[in-house]
Amino acid sequence: MNKILASMIFLCLCSFAQAQEKSKEINELKLNLNDDGSHYFKVTFLNQIWFRYNQSNPGTRVMSEPANETFDIGLRRTRIQMYGQVSDRVFVYFQFGQNNFNYLSQNAGNRKLQAFFHDALGEYRVTKGSEKLILGGGLTGTNGLSRFTQPGITSIMTMDVPIFAQATVDQTDEFTRKLSMYARGQLGKLDYRLILSDPFPITTNGAPLPPLSSNATFSQHGHQKQYQGLFIYNFFDSEPHTTPYMAGTYLGKKKVLNLEAGFITQSKATWTQETIDTTYHSMNLWSAAVFYDAPVNSEKGTALNAYVGYYQYDFGPGYLRYNGIMNPASSVTGPYPGGSQGNAFPMFGTGKVWYTQVGYLMKKDLFGEGHGTLMPYASLQSGSYDRLDKQMNVYDVGVNWLINGHTSKITLDYQSRPYYEQQSAELIRSGRRNQVVVQYQIFF
Repeated sequence: MNKILASMIFLCLCSFAQAQEKSKEINELKLNLNDDGSHYFKVTFLNQIWFRYNQSNPGTRVMSEPANETFDIGLRRTRIQMYGQVSDRVFVYFQFGQNNFNYLSQNAGNRKLQAFFHDALGEYRVTKGSEKLILGGGLTGTNGLSRFTQPGITSIMTMDVPIFAQATVDQTDEFTRKLSMYARGQLGKLDYRLILSDPFPITTNGAPLPPLSSNATFSQHGHQKQYQGLFIYNFFDSEPHTTPYMAGTYLGKKKVLNLEAGFITQSKATWTQETIDTTYHSMNLWSAAVFYDAPVNSEKGTALNAYVGYYQYDFGPGYLRYNGIMNPASSVTGPYPGGSQGNAFPMFGTGKVWYTQVGYLMKKDLFGEGHGTLMPYASLQSGSYDRLDKQMNVYDVGVNWLINGHTSKITLDYQSRPYYEQQSAELIRSGRRNQVVVQYQIFF
């Protein structure tokens, strides 16, 4: 598979090189398939490199030794996108790469992790030149619930996306992608997505399976389809949806004010067992949000980005899942929940979540021509989950140095998160820990 992919990329690059020979200069790796460029095929590359200091959660161990703090270097995302409008009605999209590669990364003891296809989809535009109805299918990140359930990771405004919005990530999907069929489009100011997904069983996610208990976990028996929807009303500019992913910020190039609502539902998705009998539970998730991204002063190039969203999650009674992004630790001991080592916190659970972010793009060429500008930001994830004794608040404050927009940017992020102790059936908030990350993103 890797040889085939390498051959495809080589042939594309040869074609792009020939195009450059003719035009002397190209701004992107894009091959026009007709004279006016309406049919094309394009390749992009992304690498996000993290340099991170983390105060470990209590009880953390790294390779069997206690670790109060860690410093690690990792590749948060390394991706290749290949996509194009290959005819008036046909669009194809592929994404290949890997995620979360640091010093602990391995698969059955082998650090040479294989990259994999994140996306492989095809779309058919029902009416030529119209965005009203597009039918698609394949392995895709086209989802319901919210814009951050299908984020455009190259244009993130904060250092990372709010992962909790990818509610089933790597449980019954493949890094939030699912095998799906869908209809999407734009009816005037209304964007819509309706999706039927065939979720993966929890038994193939590569992690140890949790035992049945009174707290809901994803069911290991049976198989049910999943239904999703997302509806967005654009008050000003309509957002382009060339690919299924939604932008984090347009850096003042568009004036966007959106009101959105979405859902994900699946029957018998989780199970519990109180005594002998097993009880199945439906998964019902929905959200509503407002998104704003627009210029403040067009001459200076300043812009404002803001988002406020409410998420109502019902995975079944007592569902709670810890997650630590590219976790720098191996295990946890003491009166602390399993999976809470390193930088993990209770990211997903039955209950409700508020998420908000705000950022301000400062004037263009703040440091002189060719040296870019800054975009400071702040975000808050505030979760009220059934098994937690108190509100779970995670704060991020940071700044982007946009050297060349999203093509070359450095992000400095400070995060404060809570940690919890296990006391009987309840998790008691006991304190906070911090991490600092410097990320360098290259996207072309």
